[in-house]
Amino acid sequence: MDPVTLQVMANAWRAVAEEMEASLVASAHSPNITERRDCSTAVFDAAGRMVVQAATIPVHLGAMPEAVAAVAARGVRPGDVWIVNDPYAGGTHLPDLTLVSPLYHDGAHVGFAVSRAHHADVGGMAPGSMPAGSRELVQEGLVLPPVRLVRDGVLDDDILAIILANSRTPAERHGDLRAQLACHRVADARAADVIARHGARTAVDALGALLEYGERRTRAAIAALPDGEYQAREELEGDGVGDGPLVIAVSVRIAGETMDVDFAGTSPAGAGNMNCPLAVTRSAVYFVVRAVTDPDIPASAGAFAPVSITAPAGCLVNARPPSAVAAGNVETSSRIVDAVFSAVGGAVDVPAQGQGTMNNLTIGGAGFTYYETMAGGQGASPGDDGPDAVHVAMSNTLNTPVEMLEAAFPLRVEAYRIRRGTGGAGRHRGGDGVERVIRVLADAEASIIAERRLHGPRGARGGEDGAPGENLVNGAPVPGKWRGFLRAGDVITLRSPGGGGWGAA
Repeated sequence: MDPVTLQVMANAWRAVAEEMEASLVASAHSPNITERRDCSTAVFDAAGRMVVQAATIPVHLGAMPEAVAAVAARGVRPGDVWIVNDPYAGGTHLPDLTLVSPLYHDGAHVGFAVSRAHHADVGGMAPGSMPAGSRELVQEGLVLPPVRLVRDGVLDDDILAIILANSRTPAERHGDLRAQLACHRVADARAADVIARHGARTAVDALGALLEYGERRTRAAIAALPDGEYQAREELEGDGVGDGPLVIAVSVRIAGETMDVDFAGTSPAGAGNMNCPLAVTRSAVYFVVRAVTDPDIPASAGAFAPVSITAPAGCLVNARPPSAVAAGNVETSSRIVDAVFSAVGGAVDVPAQGQGTMNNLTIGGAGFTYYETMAGGQGASPGDDGPDAVHVAMSNTLNTPVEMLEAAFPLRVEAYRIRRGTGGAGRHRGGDGVERVIRVLADAEASIIAERRLHGPRGARGGEDGAPGENLVNGAPVPGKWRGFLRAGDVITLRSPGGGGWGAA
């Protein structure tokens, strides 16, 4: 396919994914999707290979293909939409509900449309389905293997009823699921438009050509890196259940135009929920690959074909059922990025460490569930200071604006500000973290899952470390993984870490 046609088709198919996302954000009910945009949409080819993704959540990059493969193994038909959240069958963690629908033209299967959205409650032992201290998957919510939510174009009300019956906020879940279904109807219509405008042969051939293009560019970018084997090690600050730190060990071998990433030496899966399935680990590795090669290469299965990832079965980053995984998707993925960046830093200059956490806060009570990940400091780079108050690495969400938060939940934001001076000093200074102080106006249960509370993100090339984060309840410090009850009037405070500095000050 000639380069001009290829770029036209790349933008045409990407527009399908982006319009899916716009539809989902515009029609969802929960602030978690409408405001924070904690969702992703993508288009796959008929073989289940991701071709284009809307510019949304990096942690969904490597996990979506497994969801499509799990659905394809069950057999697909026109008019069907499948739903799955099982982390061991293509999901990430249980609040992420994934919908997969096949795309057809004149009776021929040409691809898949996929949406993934974080739903603020899918049951489990605590509001928000992100409980600190969970020990097995079923404590975290309703587990859905791949099942048909829509059959022959008709919504299965029985499946929908099961999902809603297992949520503390069923009306909100109903609205968000309807929004996801609507974005799949958008995918059907826009894919048909692409085929009608450019012709079926060109439109379908472009899917394969885009995968080949991404692979060629990634291979060339890896070939430009120095060959060698580079190791790194990171320690998670425990899981709130077991003893001691959890180790992520990684070895990155660059040879010619390929990269092999091996997690041998990583700790076994822990007793708590910092574990993650291999699909989430892939997402973290792919994020680093994009960052150190060329971020303009389209994120696709082709772009990641030159990268192989292995991890011992049953370890922290390749967990097996029934291990709990709620925090693996958000926290361990962030620290995998730290580890792989540190290893690749032996070959090329990389930024200092960013906050390395998503600072997960969940507050839920009668009729409401609030969930938020919080921004922090990005690490400084060889060329510039790190930005303040951004979602770093595996998170790409926005914040919940104070006005929407207070309108939607019985909560009052008493402070929301940048933590000045928390970024590490250096020739280029690390970004500063943020502080959010929330007073609950009704009795509620709260859960915090956060990293970098004991040790701040490391600086690079002589730069100083960023400041660690802090959690407070009524002014008293609480651990990075904490769950407890709040009375009306209680105050909970999250302070996120600053990023590391780069170069000697």
